[in-house]
Amino acid sequence: MPRLADHDQRRAQIARAFQRLLAAEGFAAASFARVAAEAGVSVGLIQHYFAGKDVLLRFAYDDATGRLGERVRVRVRNGEAAGLPAAEVLLDSLVELLPLDAERDVEYRVRQGLQAQALHDPGLAEVARRAGGDLLGYVTAVIRGGAARGEVDPGADAALAARAVLAAVQGLADQLVLSGADAFPARDVLRRVVDSVFTGRPGARD
Repeated sequence: MPRLADHDQRRAQIARAFQRLLAAEGFAAASFARVAAEAGVSVGLIQHYFAGKDVLLRFAYDDATGRLGERVRVRVRNGEAAGLPAAEVLLDSLVELLPLDAERDVEYRVRQGLQAQALHDPGLAEVARRAGGDLLGYVTAVIRGGAARGEVDPGADAALAARAVLAAVQGLADQLVLSGADAFPARDVLRRVVDSVFTGRPGARD
């Protein structure tokens, strides 16, 4: 009897093939037949694991955001262990959302694919809202932590500031995917955005 790990690996294999096709050619081109060929499996096996493209898209989105989230957590752990200011930790985390290499470019396109389909699918819209809410909560918490340490104006609305930062990240990501990762210094632009929120000195209220 196949082990659970085997099923998980097979689902991930199919999801990553779907992600690559979605990134390269769009949602409409990622038929089960194309995904099966890309993954090296049968259409029947895909149908065994996924009842439809929407189900596969949700799983692929969760897979992509899960890998993204793990990279962000590693950045946070490393930054905190190194004693970096909250602004620097946030900057390092947000850079993971930018399509600056092949992996992040695929993740960006998967997120955009979900957003486009979510306009017409309440189930996908809920997935998108949950993921967006989690990210908003993370950025808001970092800004509130910065305010407690004197790095952010204590009168600042952390939630509104977080929305402004994330809007800037999305805009940068859109520009990068169209212009190319080397078109402009995206990290430097993002640093200016983060610095507009983190205006105080680290430890100023200690």
